[in-house]
Amino acid sequence: MASSIIWFSVFLCSFLFQYLLFFSPNFKGVLGQSSPVFACDVASNATLSSFAFCDTSLGVDARVADLVKRLTLPEKIGFLVNNAGSVSRLGIPKYEWWSEALHGVSYVGPGTKFSSLVPGATSFPQVILTAASFNTSLFEAIGRVVSTEARAMYNVGLAGLTFWSPNINIFRDPRWGRGQETPGEDPVLSSKYGSGYVRGLQQTDDGDKNKLKVAACCKHYTAYDVDNWKGVDRYHFNAVVTKQDLDDTFQPPFKSCVIDGNVASVMCSYNQVNGIPTCADPDLLAGVIRGEWKLNGYIVTDCDSIDVYYKQQHYTKTPEEAAAKAILAGLDLNCGSFLGQYTPGAVQAGLVKEADIDRAISNNFATLMRLGFFDGDPRDKPYGKLGPKDVCTSENQELARETARQGIVLLKNSPGSLPLSPTAIKSLAVIGPNANVQKTMIGNYEGTPCKYTTILQGLSASVTTNYVPGCANVACGTAQVDDATKIAASADATILVMGADQSIERESLDRIDLLLPGQQTLLVTEVAKAAKGPVILVIMSGGGFDITFAKNDTKITSILWVGYPGEAGGAAVADVVFGQYNPSGRLPMTWYPQSYVDKVPMTNMNMRPDPSNGYPGRTYRFYTGETVYSFGDGLGYSAFNHKLVRAPKLVSIPLEEGHVCHSSSCKSLDVVEERCENLAFDIHLGVKNMGRMSGGHTVMLFSSPPAVHKSPQKHLLGFEKVFVSARREALVKFNVDVCKHLSVVDELGNRKVALGEHVLHVGSLKHSFSVRI
Repeated sequence: MASSIIWFSVFLCSFLFQYLLFFSPNFKGVLGQSSPVFACDVASNATLSSFAFCDTSLGVDARVADLVKRLTLPEKIGFLVNNAGSVSRLGIPKYEWWSEALHGVSYVGPGTKFSSLVPGATSFPQVILTAASFNTSLFEAIGRVVSTEARAMYNVGLAGLTFWSPNINIFRDPRWGRGQETPGEDPVLSSKYGSGYVRGLQQTDDGDKNKLKVAACCKHYTAYDVDNWKGVDRYHFNAVVTKQDLDDTFQPPFKSCVIDGNVASVMCSYNQVNGIPTCADPDLLAGVIRGEWKLNGYIVTDCDSIDVYYKQQHYTKTPEEAAAKAILAGLDLNCGSFLGQYTPGAVQAGLVKEADIDRAISNNFATLMRLGFFDGDPRDKPYGKLGPKDVCTSENQELARETARQGIVLLKNSPGSLPLSPTAIKSLAVIGPNANVQKTMIGNYEGTPCKYTTILQGLSASVTTNYVPGCANVACGTAQVDDATKIAASADATILVMGADQSIERESLDRIDLLLPGQQTLLVTEVAKAAKGPVILVIMSGGGFDITFAKNDTKITSILWVGYPGEAGGAAVADVVFGQYNPSGRLPMTWYPQSYVDKVPMTNMNMRPDPSNGYPGRTYRFYTGETVYSFGDGLGYSAFNHKLVRAPKLVSIPLEEGHVCHSSSCKSLDVVEERCENLAFDIHLGVKNMGRMSGGHTVMLFSSPPAVHKSPQKHLLGFEKVFVSARREALVKFNVDVCKHLSVVDELGNRKVALGEHVLHVGSLKHSFSVRI
């Protein structure tokens, strides 16, 4: 009898479980086994097949036009916001546009969540360290992994298809809290990172540019790089930017993102540029992004930007005017509820027409069409078989480790210091507030990682370690100097892991100085004095520090910068420290001395120096002062020699008869299409690994143009990452497009080719050539 009751109970439980699983979507959600969100579910509702917008044989434009004409005005307005409305009569469910994927699928934003079904995703290094790899194929490979994991999560109802990443703002000032999210200070590197990562996220396996794997978004447009500095915040800041600086520094990454990356979205920023909020500027949005660059996608606000320029910047008198300004400027989607609330009143007041709303939502729907959102159940379409098994794969986690290895920058290395021998080191002292941290390693806009390997864990896997934190946290109010010096004095080698975390630099928090926080400098100096073996200083941070004291201290034998190195950061650091990997990272930003920030306000947007008032300029392209470390700095365990194999001495620009420059002296020529066609030359370089260790090497090609139009003192033309075996040589080729690579931007924002002597630089190698008519 008892066994019969047990059997019946099991049967009943099983029946109820199956019933709830199949008939209760809420129960599925509890289990973390939700279905993907999609429209045009013809299998469940055959009447939907009569709608042209559900007909996959039609083009995107025809499908979008059919959908828009079926909607009422209130329904249309519901599609202007990130938490987009549903229209059940047309089989369209609610859709959440806001998901993030800065360096892995993130839990920031309501569109993505983790559950027991997918408890974590691969967490790559924070972008600033990935950029330090200077490896364009790596940027794209990371994007492919992130989009695969995103699609896998979408298929089980845990993510959307629209990801508001990457951040491609220029890291203009070392104090900026969000510099960690960016590819650094150089427009060329930022452009190549942005377009590469976007291609990795978006490109489908069949290469069809009208389809999207997921939709990326390049942000924050434009000249946005002040968050909160000495009481000046991003919600009130007016970035006063010259046309020259706008077009040669701040705009290029966005232009490349749209033109080269074919990005599906651009996000406008909170700040004003020259007195106009970017999200209300028709020249910047409709004029440049959609008009000049031909964006194929949608323009979205940073969250609550319209509310910000109405309530905090007082840009308009009424909220309806604020809503109308945004839509008429070319905005398509509002992160927030502002357009949902105030667009009806704006229409009623005649400030905006229904046709303007149609244009905006058409761009939004076209993006969802390209993603397959209106193609029916995605599980029997491309990427439909992806699921939890495709997230956190061993290959993806290994790529996170490899990315950190490629990005880590060796800034100082005295003879006999790194690499350490794991067999010779019997005891290793590990000291510092960042030595055994987990979450610090993944920076911000993070997701739950697959797992963590801290630096202490990574080092302890190879040698016996003795660990003392030395400070309670990175603020390091009081350093535990005695405990730290004691273990350093008896160890064969000492590693100090110092730096920052999100309490020091983050969104809404800029730094006010460049010194190591609290008593970190004291701890490092005293430990170095007491240590008997090599002392390796590891800096974990997004921005640079003035560590002149360590650079000049002979007791500190090596310095590594490891950014925020991601989930596998500790393993990657150990690989470099013990010589399993030959470091090849290069700094993507200048490290300035403290004196720089003492005299340069963060709010001064001018890139170029001004000798009349002692303003030293910004970034390696224009800065005239002393540096702690420079853009592109970085050592390896092997020395590499460069030799010029092929380069021109003279470049002639054909000029039409009667051109004014035939009869008068011209310093530069306008960049015009007919003049520039096929105007290019090749540079061939021999790169020899002089060392006994094989490794990667970043070849950076710079040019110093003639001194016209306040041109940069030098600027990056291109870069290549090459692997060269020990004692071997490789040939690296650059194709230099004269109008693209050798041009400068004049004072009015026009591109010009400077005439006269140009100097190419690769490492210590220099080559001069003339550009003439």
